[in-house]
Amino acid sequence: MRLSKYFVPTLKEVPNDAVVTSHILMLRTGMIRMVSAGIYSFLPLGYIVMKKISEIIREEMDAIGGQEFHLPALNPKEIWEETGRVEAFGDILFHIKNRDYVLAPTHEEIVTYHARNVVKSYKDMPQIWYQIQTKFRNEPRPRSGVIRGRQFLMKDSYTFDNSWEALDRSYNLHDKAYRKIFDRCRLKYFVVGASSGAMGGTGSEEFMVKSDAGEDTVAYCESCGYAANVEVAASRIEGVKRKAESKSIYEISTPDVKSIDELCAFLKIDETQCAKSRIYVHNGEPVLILMLGNDEVNESKLVSVLGGNVRPGHPDELKEITGADAGSIGPMGFRGKIIADHRLKDANNMFSGANKNDYHIGG
Repeated sequence: MRLSKYFVPTLKEVPNDAVVTSHILMLRTGMIRMVSAGIYSFLPLGYIVMKKISEIIREEMDAIGGQEFHLPALNPKEIWEETGRVEAFGDILFHIKNRDYVLAPTHEEIVTYHARNVVKSYKDMPQIWYQIQTKFRNEPRPRSGVIRGRQFLMKDSYTFDNSWEALDRSYNLHDKAYRKIFDRCRLKYFVVGASSGAMGGTGSEEFMVKSDAGEDTVAYCESCGYAANVEVAASRIEGVKRKAESKSIYEISTPDVKSIDELCAFLKIDETQCAKSRIYVHNGEPVLILMLGNDEVNESKLVSVLGGNVRPGHPDELKEITGADAGSIGPMGFRGKIIADHRLKDANNMFSGANKNDYHIGG
């Protein structure tokens, strides 16, 4: 077809809601049009580009022995409940109101559903299954055009292997295929350590491209080449220096003190003299996270350490678990797993909640 016959509705003015360069260009060149926040129609020119990229992906995946599937976007909710990931995905997962179905943000559940009925012997492995399929995620603030939308096209791949060595081979095959895909698309990328998140697993890497509109931050060392998403980046820590004299543990009345700032003001101390506690629920069991008063929990790292389903404890659960409200929670007498930050390893003479409202402990 002649280009003059194509439907390419270009724009002279930049729409008010478009702030990311790629979003602006795709709108002005007539590649896409927004239907709703995070939902876009790909017009003929945009769809041609999408098909070309998809074909590059297919060629490289087929070259490593991949077999293409087309799995349903509409999934029975019971399959997701079986893996426990309805809770793990939380509000990101779209639910159908009048039926027990969900719109799939990924397809581990459906792939496993098919594999467990077919892959029954080590002779049936390895298998590499992939697809290029529409996905749905309830992004709370979609504002970067087709990046992190609520409906989007994604290539996902799944392997079934009969040993850890075979799994490593499959992983390395994908690594090489992805590098070829991005090279053919002429992208300047770098590979960083990442969090598996709700997907699970013991290792994860991301292929990153620098962007002013990016929502992730990467830690990179020019000396050794180490690179990782800050969600999982390891760092050299400087712990709290141990005091020469350790005091015995004692209880302090702290009426109406409900935060670290209020505790510091009340006791006239610094945040680094406080051991802050946060309660999480892991597979239905409470876990206490202990850290310095000026630190916060990195939930991605916590999920990597614990695995399974992890969520913050609800306010109404805290008193039942610890006997106190949020501002008075501490490790002393806590019945459950306690995970302490490395910076507290040699600390003494610290202040923390006493698991009793309006009281803290020192020592």
